[in-house]
Amino acid sequence: MFKTLEETLNYCNEHGIKMVDFKMIDLNGRWRHLTLPIERFTEKTMKWGLGFDGSNYGYAPIEKSDMVFIPDLTSAVEEPFAEMPTLSMIGDVCSITDDGFKPFDQYPRNVAKAAVKYMQDNGIADTILMGPEFELFILDYVAFQADPQRIALEIDSDCAEWNTPNIGDGYQIRHKGAYHITSPHDNTFGIRNRISVMLEERGVPIKYHHTEVAGPGQIEFELNFGDLVTMADRSMLLKYVVKNQAKSEGLTATFMPKPIYGEAGNGMHVHMMLRKNGEPVFYDPKGYSGLSQTALYFIGGILKHAASLCGLTNPSTNSYKRLVPGYEAPTTIGFATANRSAVIRVPAYAKAPEEKRFELRSIGATCNPYYAYAAILMAGIDGVKNKIDPVAAGWGPYDFNLYNLSEEEQKKIHFLPNSLPDALAALEADHDYLTAGGVFPEHLLKIWKDNKLAEAKEIAAYPHPAEFKYYYDL
Repeated sequence: MFKTLEETLNYCNEHGIKMVDFKMIDLNGRWRHLTLPIERFTEKTMKWGLGFDGSNYGYAPIEKSDMVFIPDLTSAVEEPFAEMPTLSMIGDVCSITDDGFKPFDQYPRNVAKAAVKYMQDNGIADTILMGPEFELFILDYVAFQADPQRIALEIDSDCAEWNTPNIGDGYQIRHKGAYHITSPHDNTFGIRNRISVMLEERGVPIKYHHTEVAGPGQIEFELNFGDLVTMADRSMLLKYVVKNQAKSEGLTATFMPKPIYGEAGNGMHVHMMLRKNGEPVFYDPKGYSGLSQTALYFIGGILKHAASLCGLTNPSTNSYKRLVPGYEAPTTIGFATANRSAVIRVPAYAKAPEEKRFELRSIGATCNPYYAYAAILMAGIDGVKNKIDPVAAGWGPYDFNLYNLSEEEQKKIHFLPNSLPDALAALEADHDYLTAGGVFPEHLLKIWKDNKLAEAKEIAAYPHPAEFKYYYDL
C-alpha cells in the first residue's frame, strides 16, 4: 500500500489512524500480533524493527530466542475488526548476528522467498503464479470438549438436513446437495458477499464464491492468481477475514479438512503455472492436454514427492479423514485431465496459452501456506531438474474414475498417506528436494516433524466416542 514511512504516516494522519498492528506467522501458520500507538511508529521502527521472543512462536530454542520483526509497508491495510482505527501490516523476521540482522531461515515468509529465488537462480522461471480455492464451513454453532471425564463435539447449521424438523421453514439442504444451490436454501450468500468486498478492498482479488457440496454451510472462495509469496500473504488475510467476519455476525467458520462425518471435507485446491520472460512455461499445443514437457516434469516432481509433501501440506490428523474415496478428495498418486479423483487435475477448460495450468487437489487449508506453497514449488523444481516424466513413471494420465478400481488394479498404483504419522515418516525419508539450496533448513524440518508427531500421538491417545459405540458393551 505504501512505499515510504512518510507516505504511511500522512495516510494515518488523514484517516485518523490511532494504532499500528503488526502480524507475524508462527510455526503452525497462525497469525500473532503486537500493536503500537501511531506515535511510536518511526524511522527507528523501520531500521531496527521490533524485538520479540521467537521461542513462543515454535521456532527458536529459549536460549537463542531473540528475534526482530521488520514491517513491510507495502502490505499495509486498514484493520477491519479493530474498534479503534488501526493500520495492519505483515513483514519479515530476522535473527540477530554480530554484524546486525539476517533473515531468519525458519520464518515461513523467508522460506517462501528462498524457494522463489532458488527457482529463479536455476533458470526454470521468473515467477510461479498460484490460485488457491478455499473450501470451508460457516456454521451457526460449535462446541467441543476433550477432558478425561467428557469427550464431546456438537455442531449445528440452520441449513443442514438434520434441522428440517427444527427450523420449520422447509429450506434445509439434502445430504451432499448444496453445490451451487441458490437462495432461499443458500443462507451464506450475504456473508460471502461481505467477505468478498472486504477482501477486494484490501488487495485480495476474488475470482468468485459459491456454496459447496456439503449441506451444513460449506462454501468456497476462489482467488485470482498471484505470485507465491503474495498468495501466501493473501491466504493468511483471507482466513483472518473469514473467521473474524463470521464471529462478528454470530457465526463461526472452520477450514478443518473434515469437521463433519459423512459430508464432503474442506480442500484447498491450488492451481499453478510458471512464467519466464513474461511467457507461459506450461503451454505446448502438441503436448498432452496442451501441457509442455516442462509442465509434465514439474508434475512428475510433485507426484514423486507427493507422500512427503503431505507432511507439510496436510499437517493434521484430521487431514486424513478427508483424503478418503467418495468425497471428490484424491487418494491416489497420479494425474489426469478433468478428473477430480486424481491428485493432480489438468482443467479441460483452460485452453489459452496464458491459462494453461494444473491443480494439486490434496492440500488442506489448515497448512502453513508459506511452507506448503514453497514445498510444492521445490518438488516441481526437482522434477524439472531431474526430468521426472510422470507418464514414464506410471503415474498416468489416469483418465478414468480412480475410486472404482478393482483390487487387482489398485495394486498397480500408489496411494497418498492415510495418516499424519505416515506422512511425517515419508517426509523424514524424502526431503532432500526441500533442503536443496538451503531453502528448507534441516533443523526446521526436524522441529516441524517432532511437533506434528507429538500432536498425532497425543490425539491418538484420546478415547473416541465411536469406540464406545462399537466396544462399550463387549
